[in-house]
Amino acid sequence: MTLKILYFARLKESFGRAEEDFDFEGGTVAELTAALAARGGAWAEELAPGRVFRVAVNQELAPPSTPLAAGDEVAIFPPVTGG
Repeated sequence: MTLKILYFARLKESFGRAEEDFDFEGGTVAELTAALAARGGAWAEELAPGRVFRVAVNQELAPPSTPLAAGDEVAIFPPVTGG
């Protein structure tokens, strides 16, 4: 299945792209981030266990156990702080 993945802030800079269409065999948010981290380099560093980032699926915050479906829009971004 194909997902549209959007990257924001430091992740956009680290990965050198703002978005991509990603072919994924299916599964959960946790499995998707593991597949992206398996690319190595900046991907492995930014998406490593213990690194803080958030994921939204179809514009709703999503825990790692969230199942994904073809055509989902997945946004990956660092936590936002405000003042």
